[in-house]
Amino acid sequence: MPDNNEDVLTGSLSTPAETADPTRDTSSAEETITPPKGKVIAAMSGGVDSSVACALLHEEGYEVIGVTMRLFDYDQLANADIEAMNQSCCSQKDVEDARSVCWGMGLDHFAFNFTDRFESDVMDKFCKSYLAGETPNPCIDCNRFLKFTALQRRREQLGYDYVATGHYVRRCFDPASKRFLLKKGLDPKKDQSYVLYGMTQEQLAHTLFPLGELTKEETREVARRHGFVTAEKAESQDICFVPDGDYAAFIEKHEGSLPGPGPIVLEDGTHVGTHEGLVAYTPGQRKGLGVAWSEPLFVLRKDLAKNALVVGPRSSQHVGELWADDVNLISVAEMPIAVKVEAKVNYRATPVEAWARVEGDMLHVRFVEPIRSCATGQAVVLYQGDTVVGGGTIRSYR
Repeated sequence: MPDNNEDVLTGSLSTPAETADPTRDTSSAEETITPPKGKVIAAMSGGVDSSVACALLHEEGYEVIGVTMRLFDYDQLANADIEAMNQSCCSQKDVEDARSVCWGMGLDHFAFNFTDRFESDVMDKFCKSYLAGETPNPCIDCNRFLKFTALQRRREQLGYDYVATGHYVRRCFDPASKRFLLKKGLDPKKDQSYVLYGMTQEQLAHTLFPLGELTKEETREVARRHGFVTAEKAESQDICFVPDGDYAAFIEKHEGSLPGPGPIVLEDGTHVGTHEGLVAYTPGQRKGLGVAWSEPLFVLRKDLAKNALVVGPRSSQHVGELWADDVNLISVAEMPIAVKVEAKVNYRATPVEAWARVEGDMLHVRFVEPIRSCATGQAVVLYQGDTVVGGGTIRSYR
């Protein structure tokens, strides 16, 4: 049965195979029928990347349909305006652009309603994480629970072979380990492997990433060649359901209330200012504290019990090790012994050398050299070269 509140796609999606005629002469190369390479659901956000991913697979001979996921209603958003909505993904304009691209290639396009799943698995989780003093990354949850769980389930229901996305990553199969590997995109400026560390072997076996070897400009050039309306479309900004970037306003509307202002203190308890609400701050943040001090101060952590924001100088920003839960491994099945890796603690971070092992249900990462800061709720993702080893959600550090 389909998930609650999801649109069900019915009817035939493909043209029945041509009936073989035993009297027909098929010796001519021009008359040879090349069988399709597989049936693909192209996840289309309405941007240039997913448009080109769909086009490339269609050109390669896959049987493709385009699908756009309807994730939320804009009346759920706080202080939403038309300009901000159109700069985020998943707007009505995005649906129309994705449909235009598909129809221009003679492909079917469908919109699936995943609003219930998105609210429970992404928006609710985002709000609760912030209120718990964490700094979540909802794009990771959207990919994990929507694109590669809900949409993959829909693929199975419809009898398709793959889901394809416009992520700048690569996947391959390693005969030695008999495992699918997730690798960085060749364009380091666009690599999106960090947000996909949660993919399972089953999901990787049924997912295609056509843009993994392209640069963004090469992608746009393909779109221009096809005359897509998305060719020059700007990339979405901020979190799709918080298009104006005001997280506090969204959380307040979603949850009904927020903890109020409180003290900004040094590690020894010295009062140095007043914060506007803990949800507005992130560990490592320097700007926007509104504190005049003899040296620059940075957010070190949030003390929920006292509703206090703890700050300190750069010299106090040292993280030597961390622990993460909700662990997922890709390149290996287990990791009981510490292995040398490069670790990223947020999307924009530069990978740094570390040792990592799984201890029970927790991932323990020890950095070769202390890093400046990290935030609970964010993901730590491990690499060996351009291969994703795995990752987890940061729960504590020291």
